[in-house]
Amino acid sequence: MSIPTALHRSRIAWSYWWPILTLTALAATVLIAPLFIDSGRPDFGIALTGPSAQHWAGTDHFGHDLAARTLEGVRTSLLVAAACALLATVIGAVIGVFAALIGGWVDALVMRIVDGINALPHLVLGVVIAAMWRGAIIAIIASIALTHWPAVARIVRAELLGANRHGWVEHAHLMHASRWFIARHHLFPAISGQLLVAMVVLLPHAIWHEATLSFLGVGLSPESASLGSLLNNARGDILTGAWWTLAIPGTALIVTALIAAVAAARLRTAFTPPEGHPR
Repeated sequence: MSIPTALHRSRIAWSYWWPILTLTALAATVLIAPLFIDSGRPDFGIALTGPSAQHWAGTDHFGHDLAARTLEGVRTSLLVAAACALLATVIGAVIGVFAALIGGWVDALVMRIVDGINALPHLVLGVVIAAMWRGAIIAIIASIALTHWPAVARIVRAELLGANRHGWVEHAHLMHASRWFIARHHLFPAISGQLLVAMVVLLPHAIWHEATLSFLGVGLSPESASLGSLLNNARGDILTGAWWTLAIPGTALIVTALIAAVAAARLRTAFTPPEGHPR
């Protein structure tokens, strides 16, 4: 292999993986940073203080350092979004595997249920679920996961149906291999990469939904440091001229969701084989 070819391939590989590495670094930073950066106790004497040398991002209306509070918000939002994406992926994988392996009228019935859930407005359904247990983090996770699993179920079902048509699966059937053997050695490996992609793809959606629910007042409580609750608090602050209370968390939300979306796109491309190639 020539040096230019090797450099070209390394650049392509780097273009695929840098968003994923950036997302990983962001997650590690926001998980560790609050251990060393304290937003401080509420101090209404310095509430809504503009950016300064002491508080470079200003303070919120509780008197917390807004930079530290925003880091805590990103951590909370990422943790909640990761839990939502993981739960939705697990539910979708189980239902997709069940529909594909059973087949027949069961598969048709499951797919009609999936279509029915997809037809419901996700945000409205999420608001209803979250409002029943307002402020409970479990309700937030459930409201997002229960509205996002159908996409995973469709992906898993399609992957399994495609894998079943491969020659080595038909050969295993002719050799009278058990269903468990075929699933463990041929079918499950075919969907493992897609499950990882699906989970990462769901991450930015979960971040936005959590922020939206908290912004609407049915998510995490205003005292909790999540990006949605910080934006909810900023609705009143912005009217007093405290623009930083909206700009800092809003920018953090956009950057976090954008990094997650680009990482998901790159990961999906990396795990999608070229047309005509075996998976």
